Amino acid sequence: MKKISLLGATGSIGTQTLDVIRANQDSMKLVAMSIGQNIGLGEQMIREFKPKLVSVLSKDARDELFPVLPPETKVVFGEEGLIEVATHPDANLLLNSVVGSVGLKPTLAAIECSKTIAIANKETLVTAGHIVMKAAAEKGVSILPVDSEHSAIFQCLNGEKKSEIAKIILTASGGSFRDKMRDELKNVTVAEALDHPNWSMGAKLTVDSATMMNKGLEVIEAHWLFQLPYSQIDVILHRESVIHSMVEFKDTSVIAQLGTPDMKIPIQYALTYPDRLELPRTKRLNLSEIGSLHFAEIDYERYRCLKMAFQAGKIGGTMPAVLNAANEEAVAAFLSNHISFLEIETLVEKAMERHVTINDPPLEAILDADNETRNAVKKLIQ
Repeated sequence: MKKISLLGATGSIGTQTLDVIRANQDSMKLVAMSIGQNIGLGEQMIREFKPKLVSVLSKDARDELFPVLPPETKVVFGEEGLIEVATHPDANLLLNSVVGSVGLKPTLAAIECSKTIAIANKETLVTAGHIVMKAAAEKGVSILPVDSEHSAIFQCLNGEKKSEIAKIILTASGGSFRDKMRDELKNVTVAEALDHPNWSMGAKLTVDSATMMNKGLEVIEAHWLFQLPYSQIDVILHRESVIHSMVEFKDTSVIAQLGTPDMKIPIQYALTYPDRLELPRTKRLNLSEIGSLHFAEIDYERYRCLKMAFQAGKIGGTMPAVLNAANEEAVAAFLSNHISFLEIETLVEKAMERHVTINDPPLEAILDADNETRNAVKKLIQ
C-alpha cells in the first residue's frame, strides 16, 4: 500500500494526483496533505479523503478551516506545517507539487526520514540539486520524476546503461505564444499567456511555458536527476506534445516515450513504480488519428529565458537559485498586471548580472541568494 503525503493538493498536479488515488484506493491512501488559498476545495478534499494531517498557508486559514474539520484530522500551518506533512510517520511516499522554492525544505526533511520522493516541484532541484541528490544517495532514497518530460526520460532509460547515453532530448510545445514573433509579444495579455494549446496547468507554470523558462528549469532539473552534463542535454520544439522526451544512445538509436498530453499518466507512474496500472478515463494514444508530428530547432534569441537557464545551470552554485527567484517574482508581477510579458526576461537577466556566484553553496547561502534576489527584483518592479 502506497501511503502518500501530498504537498500542493489544490493545485493542478495535486488535484490530478487525487484523481489517481481515487481510482486506485485498493493500493493507495492519502495520509497527509497541504492546501493553498482554495480553502473551499481543500475542505471538499478533506471530507472525501479524510487525511490525518492538513497544512494550510497561515494561522488565519487554519482558524477558518478548523471548525469544519472531521475530528480525526489535525491542521497545522506555514513552513513548519509543510515539513510536518512531508515527514508524516504513516507516509512512505511524498509527492511534492507545490510551486516555488518553498518545496525545498520539506523535500530535504522527507529524505532525512527516508521517504520515497515523487518530485513535481522543479525548484527543489533547480535551486539545490547538489544538496538534494547527495542527501538522497546517502539515505538510499529514490527520487522519482513526475514532470512528463523527466518521467519520459526515466522510462526510456529503464534497463539502459548511463555510459551509453549520447544525449537526452527534452521536447517543448512552445507555449501559448509559439506562433508569435518577438515583436508581437510586447502587448500580450495575461489571459492570452494562460491559454496553453496542449496542457492544463497552473497559472505560474503556464506563463513559464510561454517564456520557455519552464523548459529551462527542466533542463537544470534533468542535469541533477540523470547526472548528465549540460552538453548532453538538448531541447527541441514539438507542437503536439505527443513525444514527451527522448534519449539518444551512442549507437545513434533514439528511444522515445509517447502518450496523450495528460499529466495523470506520469503522476500514476511515479506513484506505482515499478508497476503499471490501468488508468481509467484517460484517452489512449491514436497515432493514425493524429496523422503527423512536427519538430523544429529552438531559437534561443526568441526564447531568451531558456538561454538564460542553460547559462545559469552551467555557472552553477547559487546562480540557478537566482534565476528561479527572479523568475518567480517577475511572473507574479506579470500575473498581477504590474509588468509586461517581455519584462519577465529582462528582470531575470538583471538579477543574474548583479549576482556574484557562490560555488558549492550550503543551504543557508542558497536561501540567502533567493531572498536577496526577490528583494532586488521587487525594488526594480516598484
